[in-house]
Amino acid sequence: MVSKKGLLRKSRLYIIADKATCGDVIKLFKKINTAKVKVPFVLQLRDKRIGSAGEILRDARRLKALSGKNSVFIINDYPDIAVLAGADGVHLGQKDLPVKIARKLLGKDKIIGVSCHSLAQAIQAQKQGADYVGIGPIFPTPTKPEDKSIGTSLLKKLNNKLRIPFFAIGGVDESNLDKICATGAKRVAVCRAICKDRNIPAAFIRILNKLGQ
Repeated sequence: MVSKKGLLRKSRLYIIADKATCGDVIKLFKKINTAKVKVPFVLQLRDKRIGSAGEILRDARRLKALSGKNSVFIINDYPDIAVLAGADGVHLGQKDLPVKIARKLLGKDKIIGVSCHSLAQAIQAQKQGADYVGIGPIFPTPTKPEDKSIGTSLLKKLNNKLRIPFFAIGGVDESNLDKICATGAKRVAVCRAICKDRNIPAAFIRILNKLGQ
């Protein structure tokens, strides 16, 4: 049986279910499941305190139950909720708990990802024991309008500097996937590109196909 870390390394698409952007994240996960894809992918629950801690935990437990054997389920920001929900891991920002502290809470078998905005941050996350990094925002994104986009040039450098997987994130959609793939980057994270599409399962499959899966 392939471990969740093994699935992570094989995943090329990372879907962020941001509650502020996507609304009903339970419904979103159910629609994604109807696509019945057989390749590994990552699903993240991101709730910037729209709900209380208890509500986030309830959502997390329901979503964990909906996540399939070929998906990796990640909680954004909250290692404690990740543990209580039985999630596969947690994603941390630059101002969240350090990787080493989160590792003590989650244990060695769980996945820890880190948001990075520069080469130095990505290398540091790798040294600290992160299992993957999200690098961006590559393009301007309404999800985080306060963050300046960094463009695609950094992605080429990461190909040679990182041993762990990295996902290009920020404003990524079907119109600019080719620009990312042209750098040699193999993985992307998306939010609006799927949850705002009229046909979520179809959008999911189209993006996977463009990534070569």
